Amino acid sequence: MDVSGTVSRKPIVGRAVRDRRNFSWRTVFFGFTRSRRRVHRRSVDEEVIFLDWHHPWLFFLATGTMLLSCADAFLTLQLLERGMMETNPVMRALLSQGTALFASTKLAMTGCGILILVFLAKARFLNRIRTGLFLTVFFSFYACLVCYELVSLFKVL
Repeated sequence: MDVSGTVSRKPIVGRAVRDRRNFSWRTVFFGFTRSRRRVHRRSVDEEVIFLDWHHPWLFFLATGTMLLSCADAFLTLQLLERGMMETNPVMRALLSQGTALFASTKLAMTGCGILILVFLAKARFLNRIRTGLFLTVFFSFYACLVCYELVSLFKVL
């Protein structure tokens, strides 16, 4: 300690101290491949639902659901051109405003829903069902819907 009562630090001679907190794409890649918080550290933390790492299956479900939603929007527009009707009243109202608003709203709503479900994947709905299961249900729903639209499109052609 010096006269003023503060601790003085001697400068490090011979090496430069690099600040590890600088952001770079290496940081993003390293954080993605080697995220540390995959499991809870203590048994009292088991109720904590937020982790740094999610199972790769959630990535597959999230990406697949988003791609199926894009396919659904495209096939819906194709079927509407061939005389079919939109049964969802919200989407029908958006279609009356234009196809760009319809597509962007549909994809934004789906994307936000997917982000919320992935973020809360470890949470339990009504203390029973893991929220990540809903992502599986939505993926299955979209897969069936796209199959139905493809069959309808082939019938119309």
